[in-house]
Amino acid sequence: MCGISGWLAFDHDLTKEQATVDAMTGTMAYRGPDAGGTWVDRHVALGHRRLAVIDIEGGRQPMRVDTPNGPVVITYSGEVYNFTELREELRRHGHRFRTASDTEVVLRGYLEWGEALADRLNGMYAFAVWDSRHEKLVMIRDRMGIKPFYFHPTTDGVLFGSEPKAILAHPMFKRVIEADGLFELLSVCKTPGHAIWSEMREVRPGSLVVVDRAGVRERTYWKLATQEHTDDRDTTVAKIRDLLEDIVRRQLVADVPQCVLLSGGLDSSSITALSARELAAHGEKVRSFSVDFADLADNFRPDSMRATPDSPYVHDVADHVGSLHQDIVLPYTALTDLDARRQVLAAKDFPSGLADVDVSLYMLFKAIREHSTVALSGETADELFGGYPWFRDPVAQRVGIFPWMVPVLSEWSKANAMGVLNPDLIAMSDLATYVKDRYSEAVADVEPLPGEDEQERRMRVMSHMHLTRFLQVLLDRKDRISMAVGLEVRVPYCDHRLVEYVYNTPWSMKSFDGREKSLLRAAAGDLLPQSVVDRLKSPYPSTQDARYAGGLQQMGRQLLSEPDHPIFQLVTRASIEETVKLDPAKMPDPLREQLDRMIDIATWLDMYQPDIRVS
Repeated sequence: MCGISGWLAFDHDLTKEQATVDAMTGTMAYRGPDAGGTWVDRHVALGHRRLAVIDIEGGRQPMRVDTPNGPVVITYSGEVYNFTELREELRRHGHRFRTASDTEVVLRGYLEWGEALADRLNGMYAFAVWDSRHEKLVMIRDRMGIKPFYFHPTTDGVLFGSEPKAILAHPMFKRVIEADGLFELLSVCKTPGHAIWSEMREVRPGSLVVVDRAGVRERTYWKLATQEHTDDRDTTVAKIRDLLEDIVRRQLVADVPQCVLLSGGLDSSSITALSARELAAHGEKVRSFSVDFADLADNFRPDSMRATPDSPYVHDVADHVGSLHQDIVLPYTALTDLDARRQVLAAKDFPSGLADVDVSLYMLFKAIREHSTVALSGETADELFGGYPWFRDPVAQRVGIFPWMVPVLSEWSKANAMGVLNPDLIAMSDLATYVKDRYSEAVADVEPLPGEDEQERRMRVMSHMHLTRFLQVLLDRKDRISMAVGLEVRVPYCDHRLVEYVYNTPWSMKSFDGREKSLLRAAAGDLLPQSVVDRLKSPYPSTQDARYAGGLQQMGRQLLSEPDHPIFQLVTRASIEETVKLDPAKMPDPLREQLDRMIDIATWLDMYQPDIRVS
């Protein structure tokens, strides 16, 4: 797992631009704390920061193969889980390997198959190959978009990086945010291909981008396609179990210490149990980690999202599978640490407004990194198997908008009515229209199955938009925050074979027992304690400590002492003034979240100083 950057410029001599290339690559240092390097030729420069996971000594990058017609060079981030089989196939084609790394397999795979290499890869990856034989740069991103990949087309080539900060470090790039970027920033809506910065784009999941003297061309090599599901329920459950066992086995390959993230829910508990079985066959025990908040067990209050605290279920699983478990318990002061908030914002390049969740995740990963370099996560099971409550809400199924956006737009409307937003901003923007347009695009991407009834069609749309839109927010968050501390997080439920199979399973089968994630419970329930099998879904934990709200109020007062702060281009002073006057112990959750979001955006504005143009 690593960070990549690069610059292609057919009209410039990049051998004179080493300082700029180093600056771009340097922004990725925390993604690759173990090594760094650049490869610079006349018109192309590739940068790399390495987190060594496989072949510690041999996998250094950028990696180069010389051919009779010129070098082919790669800068690569990620893991390819079928690299062993691909290496054997390439050997049969006559290739000779100097290292045991998956990087060299990908590079030589490109030499053998060209751009068609993308169809053969199983994993999470973002990489760029400079092919001097044809004077072209090929950028490829994994099918599900697990690894981030951004680029900026220029007049004579392209800038690219694992994260926007690599491009922002180039003096050529202007930090402008226009209306669409502002909408992306204010919503929980990550549109494929978009970045919040004007003239910056993402390599879309399952796509490749080719840049040569003729310009920039994009091509999709994989998408979530509709197919008829012909297996009965028992066969389907068995197939899912077989896939999960194979996926976990592949993703436990590493030359460094590894662990699992355990929340006590069905998703992470299943991965933990499968990992424990796989490692036990080799005489090893699985390590597991969870996050908790000081005093939460004594002060826990059930709400509409969280009926129970995680800790009892975490310990049930740890005892059941015999994991070497450790709780990471955070005091409220960790969540109000402004330096930690800045570290998270620097990692994400983006203010999500979920700082208590993001900062706690950062602290969790930072603690885990003292013991492990690789962690397996339960991310994606909710999107894949239908875990969210709105999957079973007939109103949400018909609302005509992303169901997770309903509360966001409701809060936006209330903010308008309460005078939270700057009146000039309201006049120039219409978030609801933007989100509805993005929803229409998402629905248009879905291929219907001939003969599918209305309910199945509606649920196919729900599944598709979660896997292609909502999931992008979560994957980006997990990758950025984990890599901020040099921890590689793998996501077994994102294996494209499993995604393709479960996506095409009828909703009636996915919900056969009348509960969420019926198929996953049937496929892995025998490995788990009954308490977890019976547990209702609970999202990532959030603090309920009133002192956190008090810490936010103190940050809000600091903002009010800066009358010219750019946050007041977006929100009114009065909205913050009213919130900081409240009793923190009685502050409603929506107002606490609103204040948290304002502070997040204000801190980000200080750090990134964008030129916001929405007129």
